[in-house]
This record gives sequence, structure tokens and C-alpha cells, in this order.
Amino acid sequence: MSRRRIRKMLREMSGGGPVSATSALGTIRTLSRLAFYAEQFGYRYASVHEVNRKFQILVVPDPDPRALARAAHNWTWYPDAADGGALPPLDADAVAVLKARMSFELATRFTEKQMIGITVFGFTGLAVGPWIKFGLVVGGPLWVAFMALVAVLLVANRRYRAKHSAVLESAGFTAVTDPDGRPRYLPPAADRRD
Repeated sequence: MSRRRIRKMLREMSGGGPVSATSALGTIRTLSRLAFYAEQFGYRYASVHEVNRKFQILVVPDPDPRALARAAHNWTWYPDAADGGALPPLDADAVAVLKARMSFELATRFTEKQMIGITVFGFTGLAVGPWIKFGLVVGGPLWVAFMALVAVLLVANRRYRAKHSAVLESAGFTAVTDPDGRPRYLPPAADRRD
């Protein structure tokens, strides 16, 4: 991961407001590491979004006394972190939980009904061209194959979500359903800030 991105994020955090961060490739792995470093210096991970085909995280100031103490400690031990100096050691377990949280949030951006609708609509659109050009003999079987693929993708998404749910539940997160019907995970009660 580029230290330049970490430095940029840490400098933006000095303003005290919410900070959005992305990486050159916008991978969840890189973003979970960025979120980890934000949490070491007084911020907490809030959400992940897709912007211009890249993933972007939002980190916000964390008023929790433990977070403030951790930030004070790390700024004392790593005063040049924002200028390219040493950084706190990476905690692989904390990064894995952040990665699972981001992955789960992205996998549940849409409800299952919305995902099925979007996928069926998109695949039907892809089948229309061959249907018009070659007729029902080619277009029909192609459309049927695409609809079978919808079921495969749905099962794959459920397994992907279950894998990340297991990580979050073992870390003490609680499953909830938001007002839009999407599943979400709340941090352990001791870490919640409402």
C-alpha cells in the first residue's frame, strides 16, 4: 500500500472532519488497511461506497475516550506519520475484520430482489442482440443460459456474504436489518457510537 495515500489521509484527518479515502486500485484489501490506520489516529470507519468504478471509504472522528487515548499515544510514538515517517504496526486481525465489514456492506448494497431484478434486466438486454440478429434459435437458449447464471450468481453471493458474516459475528458484531430491508452488522456494544 502506498504511504503517499496514508500521508494524504492523515493530513486530511488533521482538519477534524469526515474524510473520504480511496486507493489507486480501490481494492477492499487496501481500503481496510487505510481504515485501520485512520482508527489508529482518532478516526473510525463509517462506510464504503463505489465512486467512478472505485471503492471509497468514509472515516469520521471517533469521540470515544479509548480512541482518543489511542490516537494521543500513536501521535506521540509516530509524530511524523503524516509526513511519511514510521507507522504503527499493522494488526492483521483488525484489518481482516474491517475487510469483512466492507465486503459485506458492498455485497448487500442491494436487496436480493433488487439484485435479481438488475441481473435479469441486464442479461435480458444482452440476449436481445443475438435474438434480433439470429432469431429465437440462438437468442432463446442464450437467454435461458443467462437466467441459469442468475441463480448461480445468487448462490455465490449468499456464500460470499456468509463467509464475511462469520468473521464479523466471531468479532462480536450484531446482525440487524436496516429500514430498507438490507442486512447490516453493528459493532460490538462497547464500540457503538450512536
